[in-house]
Amino acid sequence: MTFQDETLELTKVLAELEGATGKALARAVEAVCRSLRAGGKLLIFGNGGSAAEAQHFAAELVNKFRAVRPAIRALALTTDTSVLTSVGNDLAFDQVFSRQVEALGDRGDVALALSTSGVSPNVLHAVKTAKRLGLVSVGFTGRNGGPLAGLVDHWLAVPSDQTPRVQEAHLFLLHRLALEVEACLFKS
Repeated sequence: MTFQDETLELTKVLAELEGATGKALARAVEAVCRSLRAGGKLLIFGNGGSAAEAQHFAAELVNKFRAVRPAIRALALTTDTSVLTSVGNDLAFDQVFSRQVEALGDRGDVALALSTSGVSPNVLHAVKTAKRLGLVSVGFTGRNGGPLAGLVDHWLAVPSDQTPRVQEAHLFLLHRLALEVEACLFKS
């Protein structure tokens, strides 16, 4: 695939993104703002590139996205290597996020799951734990969504099955979410 082909593919995905995710994004923004206003927090997680995007998004909220404002309570569950490796070694890798949701999540918090396929066992276990504990769940996936689509309260499906395009669109959506959350919490 040429550079131009990939550019055209990404452009097509981004052009379809608002129609595919606009309403779900608005509902996710409302849920996140409701949680944060009530003293809640975001727990963000995913594997591989999605792990990096979880960290990126948490940094945008804790530090700032566009507005200079108070910090927003957000934590990427992908960053504590001691927890990840001890849970992976002593229990199972499919519990690396669910154990952290169990330890850190409170009723009304938001669990934000990133998965291009929607089939990652550790992501699915974490969302199930979040639901059991009364957290609101948001899932970002590719077009099909896998089992994750049916588990989350708010599902945003990128209109693509190509992992790179899905990840690129997830980053765009996370930036939109950060922008909207800043606007709803810190109107200026």
